[in-house]
Amino acid sequence: MKKLFFAVVLFIVLTASCGSAPKFSDVVGKEWKLIEVHIDGKSINFDRSALVNDGFGEIFTLTFDAEMIGGTGAPNRYSAPFTPGNKQTLTVLPARATLMAPIREPEKFKEHDFFIFIQNTYEWNLVNTNLELHSKSENGAEVKLVFSL
Repeated sequence: MKKLFFAVVLFIVLTASCGSAPKFSDVVGKEWKLIEVHIDGKSINFDRSALVNDGFGEIFTLTFDAEMIGGTGAPNRYSAPFTPGNKQTLTVLPARATLMAPIREPEKFKEHDFFIFIQNTYEWNLVNTNLELHSKSENGAEVKLVFSL
């Protein structure tokens, strides 16, 4: 009887932890806004409400369509071709951007770094309702960008 109980509990645990993986189509066609950046153990949080109140609500955004990734840095528009791979891998090719001078760097987060992190993205995931992009900095440090709708 104990073996049967253990087998049932093990089955429940395994099936609960094997949820279906998110589909890339779940992120396409939506405008994602950066809310957190995690770099080598340090976090930067963006208060999107405060940015909107200050007139900077449309910075650090991300949108996927069928072939291109794009959005707004701070303040430049950017786009780049991308290729989703097996499972949740993602390859982003070099981005092109407009060349306007920045007026503000919220949380001292530089647009140049944002573009590097987007370009170095190697994996994506949906966690709850947030999009997470896993990337590397120029010096190879792990980076996680968290976006919300």
